[in-house]
Amino acid sequence: MDFEQLDQTLRAAAADFRLDNEERFELREIGAQSEIEQIRRLRNTAFAIAREQIQAQPAQALTVLRWLEQVVKTLDLSATAAAAGHSAFFAPGDSCVRKLRELCANSRRQLDICVFTLADDRLSDAVIEAHRRGVQVRIITDNDKRFDNGSDVERLAHAGIEIRLDTGPAHMHHKFALFDARLLANGSFNWTRSASHVNDENLVVSEDAYLVRCFGGQFDLLWNRYARPA
Repeated sequence: MDFEQLDQTLRAAAADFRLDNEERFELREIGAQSEIEQIRRLRNTAFAIAREQIQAQPAQALTVLRWLEQVVKTLDLSATAAAAGHSAFFAPGDSCVRKLRELCANSRRQLDICVFTLADDRLSDAVIEAHRRGVQVRIITDNDKRFDNGSDVERLAHAGIEIRLDTGPAHMHHKFALFDARLLANGSFNWTRSASHVNDENLVVSEDAYLVRCFGGQFDLLWNRYARPA
């Protein structure tokens, strides 16, 4: 955990006495990856910043205290999520992309991706890098999105990653991924630039073994059903 960077992030948020959505989601993401002792340290840092701001600008004390309350509530939610093995991320903003890239980077054995469309180079780069490290990567996607403008399906296939396509009249509309058969990422979030930049989207990451088994079984069912691209 880079506490110097976090200190700068908190100070930047405190500069305008507000915690916007992007800052809140970034803080939740950091908190979700932290141990309880680390979260306590983050909370103490926020209190220290609040004291400095109040001493410097006493007239803004109430506004600073409201900012501090938001920070503490966000960190407490992160601690609860970390203990439960679940975390949530939202778009617009890059929190979903950052989390997915982190999960790809931390994968060691197996990465199963089942998404309607893949068109964000930041995510495709992370998937290809995992493949190059020796992670077994399998991708299921919809054939109607294969040749969309900006689609990375051909690029991923040329990198040597095995891909299966739904060629039926309906859509394969799932958006989930499994990491080392241990973590599930699932939600409305498509792996596209528009999902990060303009859409209202969600991504839930879970360690729940039952959900991982359910989604893993669904992935294998679709993998065996769908065809390899020509």
